[in-house]
Amino acid sequence: MTTDSAAPQRDARVLPDVSHLSIGVLGGTGEQGRGLARRLGMAGLKVVIGSRDAARAQAIADEIGFGIQGATNEDCASSTDVVIVAVPWDGHSTLLESLKTHLVGKIVIDCVNPLGFDKQGAYGLSVAEGSAAEQAAAILTESRVVGAFHHISAVLLLDEAVDTIETDVLVVGDDRDATDVVQAIASSISGIRGVFAGRLRNCGQIETFTANLISINRRYKAHSGIRVTDI
Repeated sequence: MTTDSAAPQRDARVLPDVSHLSIGVLGGTGEQGRGLARRLGMAGLKVVIGSRDAARAQAIADEIGFGIQGATNEDCASSTDVVIVAVPWDGHSTLLESLKTHLVGKIVIDCVNPLGFDKQGAYGLSVAEGSAAEQAAAILTESRVVGAFHHISAVLLLDEAVDTIETDVLVVGDDRDATDVVQAIASSISGIRGVFAGRLRNCGQIETFTANLISINRRYKAHSGIRVTDI
């Protein structure tokens, strides 16, 4: 017979209230950025999407609705509490270098997947720092970098017929208070649960696993995600 003392110990940390936080989305005019902005806006959070062109950002924000605002990347990074990086991999380091001073002291959520594509499908690219998130941490030395939101289908995020997205978001980082905030932000989206998944050094395999999900989606004509069992 199993006693209470022998039962598995669950994470007893209480996630913080994030309803007062403003969320910036760099790359908010792309599909993934727009989708995340839309879902966070639906959750009642204040969201600002960033772009090189403020007018384009505002036009996209108006199209999404939910009170979302548009701004330049610089204003988006400066004016918000937490910033999501959802830009293409090939512009990742250049953009972060340009915004380094605007992101000092902030939680920065990196959801970029460094992937290549050929006739055989998607595959993970080698990153000198180990992952996109670790590259972000190497550049943004005065920010609190967390990896998250790598495995959510942009199609589902943008689909107005989908009210709830049943998936988990793996959250990795070296600052546990920051990962708690990101777990709470992820969990604010209907159906999604933020799950702590280790240190930032573990982000490489998380980013690369997106290539496997793309293969699954192509084979089964699906929009697959991840669920972690027994927690």
